[in-house]
Amino acid sequence: MGRAFVAGLAVLAALTGCTVQTPDGEGERRSPVHIELPSSTPSPGRTPSGGGTPRSAPPSDDDKPRAAPTPPRVLWSRGDTGRDVRELQARLRQVAWLFEGPTGTYDEPTQRAVSGFQGKRGLPRTGKADAVTWRRLLAMTREPGRWDLYLMGGQPADPPDPRCRSGRVLCIDKTSRTLRWMVDGRTVSTTAVRFGSQGTPTREGVFSVYWKSRDHVSTLYDSPMPYAMFFSGGQAVHFSADFAARGYAGASHGCVNVRDEAAIARLYAQVRNGDKVVVSW
Repeated sequence: MGRAFVAGLAVLAALTGCTVQTPDGEGERRSPVHIELPSSTPSPGRTPSGGGTPRSAPPSDDDKPRAAPTPPRVLWSRGDTGRDVRELQARLRQVAWLFEGPTGTYDEPTQRAVSGFQGKRGLPRTGKADAVTWRRLLAMTREPGRWDLYLMGGQPADPPDPRCRSGRVLCIDKTSRTLRWMVDGRTVSTTAVRFGSQGTPTREGVFSVYWKSRDHVSTLYDSPMPYAMFFSGGQAVHFSADFAARGYAGASHGCVNVRDEAAIARLYAQVRNGDKVVVSW
């Protein structure tokens, strides 16, 4: 009966979460039942059965404030000048965002063109040519040539031909496409010029102005030639509205075209019949 009683206690202990104590080392028997009562406070380090995060858990890194992204570096903006601005304008012309210039000055039309280009490609419309905008434009365009950069003039003049260094001279350089008005070796003014096409080239050599005609109209081509200063047959230095509108995209029939009407008006007032004309490469 004693063994059956002990076995019953063991079963009861297993069912109630109790443990049966064996005799200690001295043979004394302890209370056969030890009851563990559930604690109302979870053990340290244990996760509650609800699966929540312990109160002492450290905050997640996602809660930390993040620094704002650094804006791209601005390369050129309104008011900047120089050859790099010319290239920017020439490339904007290639993708039909700019129709004026290049002038070499970051003006209002250039700012509007950059802003439009940026907006079309999902970039912030700042109107400033930053590094990201410039890389995108480079990927879409080709390297502009010299006359792409100076489509509307503004190119620096080459040193004058030695034949221009004395007297009163219209010193015309086909290489740099410039006309210098020189008096006794001193350059009074410089302006951009355009020449004849391959089929109707502007003649080279040393000539002189033999006739001036303020409101001349060509009898051969029926086209206006204001401020005409004739130096070789029907070839003259004169204002060209086509050059003013199209730049070096066009050509004359052999005359020396000037696109700046105010500049040639001043020149016309200073040049006299008999003054020398030098046309050279």
